[in-house]
Amino acid sequence: MVAEPRHSQKMTVEEYLIWSAQQELRYEYIDGDIFAMTGGSIRHNDIALNFYRTLYPHIRQRGCRINVADVKVRAAGNNRYFYPDLVITCHPEDLKSTDFIEHPKIIIEVLSPSTEKYDRTKKLQYYRQIPSLEEYVLVNLEETEVEIYQRGENKMWMYSTYNDGDIIALQSIDFECHIDRLFE
Repeated sequence: MVAEPRHSQKMTVEEYLIWSAQQELRYEYIDGDIFAMTGGSIRHNDIALNFYRTLYPHIRQRGCRINVADVKVRAAGNNRYFYPDLVITCHPEDLKSTDFIEHPKIIIEVLSPSTEKYDRTKKLQYYRQIPSLEEYVLVNLEETEVEIYQRGENKMWMYSTYNDGDIIALQSIDFECHIDRLFE
């Protein structure tokens, strides 16, 4: 979840990285602006953790990595840093990284009323610019619904929506699960 910019003056990437390492809270960095990440609801947390628990055994077998909430994703050649709800990477550099993920395969955001518009518009725009990203997943907090954007050929992105009773599919990692597992 994102709040208003933290500082009225822009920071360089180097200043942000030094500053953010000293903060108790998480802050996203977008082209020089810093945004405080607000806390989520219990339901938001439950859904993110259900997704993590469901994915983890599958991800581990594939030699990939999945992280929840507190891991930065670097995008746009060092001009943007995000904290998605979940991020999956299989890239060798990311598997060794201790600072941030640079080659995400899948990014998952649990929507909340305060961030839904941003996650569907600007964040979708920023994330689609990450060359390694194959799927962007939006999980609706208010109803049983999962939306998946999948990279196609050229600049084409396919869109799928899943609802109560459906089996969701993450094609980039050959994964399927019943949607109800995420909303337990």
